Amino acid sequence: MTSRHPVTTWWDEIARVLRPGGHYLSQQVGPYSLRDLSDYLMGPLPGGSARNPDAAVAAAERAGLVVTALEAERPRTEFYDIGAVVYFLRLVVWIVPDFSVARYRDRLRTLHEQIVRDGAFATTASRFLIEAMKP
Repeated sequence: MTSRHPVTTWWDEIARVLRPGGHYLSQQVGPYSLRDLSDYLMGPLPGGSARNPDAAVAAAERAGLVVTALEAERPRTEFYDIGAVVYFLRLVVWIVPDFSVARYRDRLRTLHEQIVRDGAFATTASRFLIEAMKP
């Protein structure tokens, strides 16, 4: 069984439907993904993140699964023009949940000027790969 970017991982349900010896493999969004972009537009956000690899391991184990692999990465993400930022924020709606160009016009203009000056706006994504097996 595989999953990519689940909003919620239903570990009990995964454990229920897997056959003994069956595997679940999932690539998930990790904590603070693209946080610099969110903070830039919305201001500093409160700490904490529900998307934590250690919490995923604990939840899988509580459901009776054995975690056989866990890998985490923080790949660099760069935006080279403001159009790419707008396109991205319209596509990935959870980064800035109330995003609209009209609402964020002033911050977008400032970000555009920064990109022109610096050549890019850089941040980091956060992903983790987890594999669990039903004994």
